[in-house]
Amino acid sequence: MSTGAIIALVIVVLAVLAVVGWFVSQRMHSRKLRDRFGPEYDRRVSETGDRRKAERELIEREKRHARLQLRPLPDGARERYAEQWGLVQEEFVDRPGDAVVGAEALVQTVMRERGYPIEEFEQQAEDLSVEHGTAVPHYRAAHEIRIKHERAEATTEELRTAMVEYRKIFVSLVGVDSEQQASHTADTEADRGESTSGNEDRRYDDAAR
Repeated sequence: MSTGAIIALVIVVLAVLAVVGWFVSQRMHSRKLRDRFGPEYDRRVSETGDRRKAERELIEREKRHARLQLRPLPDGARERYAEQWGLVQEEFVDRPGDAVVGAEALVQTVMRERGYPIEEFEQQAEDLSVEHGTAVPHYRAAHEIRIKHERAEATTEELRTAMVEYRKIFVSLVGVDSEQQASHTADTEADRGESTSGNEDRRYDDAAR
């Protein structure tokens, strides 16, 4: 084989290796974004219909997130918020709609103390998705039910679902230490709610009218 042929072969091999390396790098980058954003990654890919475009958007979220001055909650604040969550859930028995509104307000209060800017809802969800990607779909679902409640279209069962969904983003924001307390309160209130569900439905329907 001539020297020229050898050089050409080497160039081809290097080009192939470069292409393979690029594809591997892209796959690893995509996997990293998918692992970080969880369901939010699939949501953006589905909505845009373009994985590259979706990934560029998610990278922009990471850049914005990096500029935020976020901070963890001190222990005292975690305990205080867990107690406040318990009060919100207690309110659900008699005033389910007010409890749902209060749950979102409490989530936003925690966000604000942690350093998240409280802008319009979609921006909140995007900011949260960088570190709380698994919980953000629950936040979106709960918010949609709250909007239905504002139009007097949400059923008591939907409001109950919203409380469960809000608890997931709440626990993610506040920390693991609050999960057991929040979960225990939720189970207790769910039991109480089931025993009075008929009365709740009637009270809620009367209020909606």
